[in-house]
Amino acid sequence: MEIRRLEKIIFNPVPDWGLNGYETDTIFTVSTIEVGSSFEFSLREKKQTYKKIWETTDSDINDFNEVVAQGHSFGAFHENELVGWIICDFRKWNNSLFIENILVNEKYRGQNIGRLLLKSINREARDLQCRLVELETQNTNYPAITFYRKAGFNITGINTKLYSDTTETAIFMSYDVLL
Repeated sequence: MEIRRLEKIIFNPVPDWGLNGYETDTIFTVSTIEVGSSFEFSLREKKQTYKKIWETTDSDINDFNEVVAQGHSFGAFHENELVGWIICDFRKWNNSLFIENILVNEKYRGQNIGRLLLKSINREARDLQCRLVELETQNTNYPAITFYRKAGFNITGINTKLYSDTTETAIFMSYDVLL
């Protein structure tokens, strides 16, 4: 397995990569409390089956390639075949690297490829002297939240209105880049 800078996604490999989404038997429920000028939120694990599948279209690939053109995204290659990616947007306005998308071909999952892609982003963020790496996921994506927490990300915010699906709350996560 080789991790290298992603130059351009030539065609849409996602339909051949298996599950483009997640299945879980546990989600996080989000509770919010606002009293006067104080606001608190909490996450609580809840046993609940949830499945989400995304369709990645050619238009999505074009959008990804606009971000990839910045030069801060990486691919995982097995025998020169792209089997995973992490697509990141350098945000100069707040000196951060934002993970737009991370995806690994289903038959290569569980082989630490996601961790290796995150390590590449950590090195990139250090080289760019970013103050943080950030991302957004759904409260229902228990596997991703668990994975990101193990990788050092902390929950830094929520948005209860980002999605039209009222089951989902946007969870924002980040980690500070040590310079």
